[in-house]
Amino acid sequence: MKIHPVAFGTPEYDELIRLRYRVLKEPLGLDFSEEDLSKEFEDTHVALYDDAYQLLACLVLSPETGGQVRMRQVAVLPEKQNSGFGRELVGYSEDWSRRAGFKEMVLHAREQAIPFYEKLGYKKAGKKFTEVGLDHWQMKKSL
Repeated sequence: MKIHPVAFGTPEYDELIRLRYRVLKEPLGLDFSEEDLSKEFEDTHVALYDDAYQLLACLVLSPETGGQVRMRQVAVLPEKQNSGFGRELVGYSEDWSRRAGFKEMVLHAREQAIPFYEKLGYKKAGKKFTEVGLDHWQMKKSL
């Protein structure tokens, strides 16, 4: 297994976009806009590959103010979910963020993902809200 950042605008980045679309957008009938993707230039894109260099999972880290970094667009191949790859990817991203000087990870979790993040030490913050037509909770974890 290999986990590492992927540069914006590269063929590897395009592969991450395809996985994110397949897992997160397509089931909701949504798509990425060029404007949304152009804003990702400043973000860190993290990918998890198997030993044959097949993409299994990815996420995006977006810097926020006050020492926070936002983890978003966490996607794992459907046939590889519940295999520990999401946990490995999040752990790597927490370590990377800590080394980069961030003090807190924040995220918006879909209702069904709450137990996953709670097992990793994240806590709900605020009230439930709707995003992309689904119930979400803001969650936080000190790094």
